Amino acid sequence: MAKNGQGSNGTTTGIVTKTRPKTKKPSLYKVLLLNDDYTPMEFVVHVLERFFAKGREDAVAIMLHVHQKGVGLCGVYTYEVAETKVTQVIDFARRHQHPLQCTMEKE
Repeated sequence: MAKNGQGSNGTTTGIVTKTRPKTKKPSLYKVLLLNDDYTPMEFVVHVLERFFAKGREDAVAIMLHVHQKGVGLCGVYTYEVAETKVTQVIDFARRHQHPLQCTMEKE
């Protein structure tokens, strides 16, 4: 007869449990545009339409918010998407010789 969960051949017996890894929602990041005194308002509107799929009305509203408050929210994305959008906006602005700044922060 086996004692302490050991079989007759010396192997340990026990209950097999299946654990499922808990899937965690990815962290989200806010993509923000920062105001400057040189980038034309129309260029900012164009950036919002092109890279953030904003309609004309929303793009103008965000641009005005950036102009008046110094910073404005373009959208909330996963890390990789936010990072890509920040890079695209900065590269696009530099190619057009504008100092527009775009950044991201954890939500």
